[in-house]
Amino acid sequence: MKSSKLGEDGFLQLRDVSKQFGKVTVVDKVSLSIRRQEFFALLGSSGCGKSTLLRIMAGLETPTSGRIVLDGQDITDIPAHRRPVNMMFQSYALFPHMDVASNVGYGLRREGVAKAQIRERVDEALALVQMGSYAASMPAQLSGGQQQRVALARSLVKRPKLLLLDEPMSALDKKIRQQTQFELGSILQKVGVTCLMVTHDQEEAMTMADRLAVMSEGVIVQMGTPEHVYEAPNTRFSAEFIGSTNVFTGALASDGGDVLECDALDRPLQLPHALVHARKGQAVTVSVRPERIRLSWPAGHESPERSEQVCNTAQGVVEQIGYMGSYTLYYLRLPSGRIIMAHVPREVLAGFEREPDYGDTVALRWSVRSLVVLG
Repeated sequence: MKSSKLGEDGFLQLRDVSKQFGKVTVVDKVSLSIRRQEFFALLGSSGCGKSTLLRIMAGLETPTSGRIVLDGQDITDIPAHRRPVNMMFQSYALFPHMDVASNVGYGLRREGVAKAQIRERVDEALALVQMGSYAASMPAQLSGGQQQRVALARSLVKRPKLLLLDEPMSALDKKIRQQTQFELGSILQKVGVTCLMVTHDQEEAMTMADRLAVMSEGVIVQMGTPEHVYEAPNTRFSAEFIGSTNVFTGALASDGGDVLECDALDRPLQLPHALVHARKGQAVTVSVRPERIRLSWPAGHESPERSEQVCNTAQGVVEQIGYMGSYTLYYLRLPSGRIIMAHVPREVLAGFEREPDYGDTVALRWSVRSLVVLG
């Protein structure tokens, strides 16, 4: 969605929200502040607590402690059907015996809205999702993408202050999912609704969200824009969950130093900056993304690209190769036995006399600036 017209901060506030099932804490003192018209994503693996948090906001679960404030109103104790919140479920939950128009207008009929107004608002909602010509169709006659748009129209027809999306793309195949991500984001931006989505799909969150929060074991481990979370992960979990990465752990060679003695490499690892508060011998973990790794033949190790300031270098043997279209994925075994990943663009490989093949020894290098020190 990437909206450039976000409203004031604190439109939706979660204040130390926790949820326990018996002795198990599923959500642990989560606090969030979401702006008006923001598209916010909760990202995490299964069982991390993100769906429970969504159900708490919808009123389908009661928090063990904490408060939820929406547009200045504390809605913690307000029943689900009275909240200005709508939730679009993973399964879309369309009524199979009702046509599209009846499905979209169901909530309005339950509220006793006049028939003429229902028709007007249903037509408006279906036009918004480009499903007006399917008003008389039954759900079974629609594709997965069309059913999703009907479910979205049903969620928007009540004009909620907050729209909650539970894994909205999971029922779609990859090609339709990628197309629908942009369509859905465009629709929501046009409506101007505040939206919170939960997903385990990194690409979905990175593509659609203005900001995202990474959850693990009931807590938020990092929050920020997709670019910030990807480029500057604060923990090993964030680094490995958002995209793929290479992680090295070692001990500092000196107090507040910028040299790491690392068993994975046959030489010290240069760090991006001095760790002022770190002591000699302290364990430090760093991350470098596969696309930051440069490959060359060993004889060409001293490449002109070394002008990137200081580079870390190594040699590895090609163990696995994956053709990914725009780039090739290499798994390289270092002398220590450690495997390191490198994404090499196809246009870079076109400059090689021949592409590295299984069993070849190649030189690796990566700029010190490409390393991120993890918490």
